[in-house]
Amino acid sequence: MNSTAPWTAARLRALKGREKIVSLTAYDFATARLVDESGIHLVLVGDSLGMTVLGYENTLPVTMLDMLHHTAAVARGVQNALVVADMPFMSYQISVPHALCNAARFLKVGAHAVKIEGGALRVPTVRALVENGIPVLGHIGLTPQSVQEFGGFKVQGRTEAAAEELLRDARALEEAGVFAIVLESIPPDLAGKITAAVGVPTIGIGAGPQCDGQVLVIHDLLGLGGDWKPKFAKRYADLGTAARAAISDYKREVETGKFPGPEHCY
Repeated sequence: MNSTAPWTAARLRALKGREKIVSLTAYDFATARLVDESGIHLVLVGDSLGMTVLGYENTLPVTMLDMLHHTAAVARGVQNALVVADMPFMSYQISVPHALCNAARFLKVGAHAVKIEGGALRVPTVRALVENGIPVLGHIGLTPQSVQEFGGFKVQGRTEAAAEELLRDARALEEAGVFAIVLESIPPDLAGKITAAVGVPTIGIGAGPQCDGQVLVIHDLLGLGGDWKPKFAKRYADLGTAARAAISDYKREVETGKFPGPEHCY
């Protein structure tokens, strides 16, 4: 494939069984540009910005205006990756027409696709969006917008019945037309079974190595999440520590008169 051509939902779907899909979140122009320049296939403007950027305890308070604002900024920083916007809590659950209207707003600000949480229950919504030209990324397993129902951020699919339900959900979403499915916080063996059972790529987060791709929250990867470190995340850098050191150096140099020096003056 031509690696310089922009990524589309159809191109990503065609990677199933051929190449691992690499995805990261981004919430602003500068970060999106860095992620895109690294060759990432899919940039997710996650409603996780509620916690990483806005300081909420979970994703539930995030609004359409929050998501549209950040999606537009990310879209301006991306040249090649597929930009997927998370549809926030209650932006698609009320009715299919309501979901269609809100999804269209994301495409108008630069997103290429939307992500919605839930399995078979979301089939009418997914089908309507896809039929109207809006690509959809599915999301099953631990769905953070259902955190109150789950009683916290807990691994899903541990029992045989729960595993079978997730398999049915994945097949239903594929039939409805999603181009890929996020599998979050489920046992690796189950993720492997789901990956083998569907013809669209699976993108794991806390679902083991058998998925067709992986996604991480950029703050977890770069060490910007403070003390919070999910079991499934790997910290590839510790920018939080580096940033604190740099800020402390700046403070000290201002206080001692070292900054600004002659080289910083006009």
